Amino acid sequence: MRLLDAELISSREILPAQWLQAYHAPSLAGSVRAGQFIHVRTPDYSGLVLRRPFSVNTVDRATGTVTIHFRVTGKGTEWMSRARQGERLDILGPLGRPFEVNPRTRHVLLVAGGLGMAGVRALADEALEAGRRVTLLFGAASAAEVYPTSLLPDEVEYVVATDDGSLGHRGYVTDLVADYEAWADQAFACGPEPMLATLARLARGRDERLGVAHLGRKGGRTRSSAASGSAQARRRAWLQVSMEQNMGCAVGACLGCVIHGVDGPVRVCREGPVFAAEEIAWGEPA
Repeated sequence: MRLLDAELISSREILPAQWLQAYHAPSLAGSVRAGQFIHVRTPDYSGLVLRRPFSVNTVDRATGTVTIHFRVTGKGTEWMSRARQGERLDILGPLGRPFEVNPRTRHVLLVAGGLGMAGVRALADEALEAGRRVTLLFGAASAAEVYPTSLLPDEVEYVVATDDGSLGHRGYVTDLVADYEAWADQAFACGPEPMLATLARLARGRDERLGVAHLGRKGGRTRSSAASGSAQARRRAWLQVSMEQNMGCAVGACLGCVIHGVDGPVRVCREGPVFAAEEIAWGEPA
């Protein structure tokens, strides 16, 4: 984790009230992994006390460029949407735990709902660079809010669902998962919590639907499992989720981003934002 000064290279509105910005930040680009985030302080200090967390959307290590994708929701993001080329941001990062891809994984399924695209977008690039095949399922309310295909690599299979049926499948993006659960070696998701909870439920029943057996070792000994929450355990999980949560300090001190895990409270900023789906106690209060 470093405190960085990043220069804005480009800024454009890619969807209504949603912006894509590129920053020159070589040290961040050289160390960040898909799933991690940054904590930003804007130069406009008029009532803006806290930093704002943003997922790292894409990374170009050769040019030292990173992008972020955000929706205008208040003073901080409104200022950022008006920023011009050459302006600078005070950035803390990279923060949080990244996605963990099993070395044996060849088929990667990404699931994003709305602005959740920002949480999984970098993983598409990482997976393609590693020679993996990628399918991305994206859900939005209507065609007007669908992430542009021009911003995705050509190698990605992109499948869209809209609530109103104005583009692609009519219904929720989770409806599409059944068509890919046998193909995918692992799945990675980011979006609204109800979407993630539905995916977690689908993941729990996947092995039974596919007829996957769980066998012990000879002599009745079972294979020792990695500690819950470890990188090794997450690599074995079929579904990993990136949780979206309001943050204060983003370094684990304020406890403002705590959610309920199956083994007790966990901090999204430190133990996450990426978790294996089975680590989360879905539907329970923090």
